[in-house]
Amino acid sequence: MLEHYIELLSPLGPISARAMFGGHGLYCDGRIIAIVDEGELYLKTDAQTRPSFDEAGCRPFVVEMNGKVGEMKYCTVPDEALESPALMRPWAELALAAAMRQPPKRRPAGRRGAKR
Repeated sequence: MLEHYIELLSPLGPISARAMFGGHGLYCDGRIIAIVDEGELYLKTDAQTRPSFDEAGCRPFVVEMNGKVGEMKYCTVPDEALESPALMRPWAELALAAAMRQPPKRRPAGRRGAKR
């Protein structure tokens, strides 16, 4: 299933997958654009793109941590989008646009040089 999702998103450019929290993150241009959890694809959303996903009846990615339930900024795609890269492309472009609007995460400054 993971390879199929990578193929569907590939018109955006090279897609890489990294294991995370029992699922996978899918990346394009170094930015996470999707997650795969329990075999289901969720694309990144933001305030500008979420209404399109909601209007299409897409479901949000919901997680439970420490007894609390929360929605992440990812949604499923319409079933027909899973049929081909051409049908997925408009949804994938929304996800990439949302990812590009988010500032890159900064890594904490580490020590430079060798320990003494």
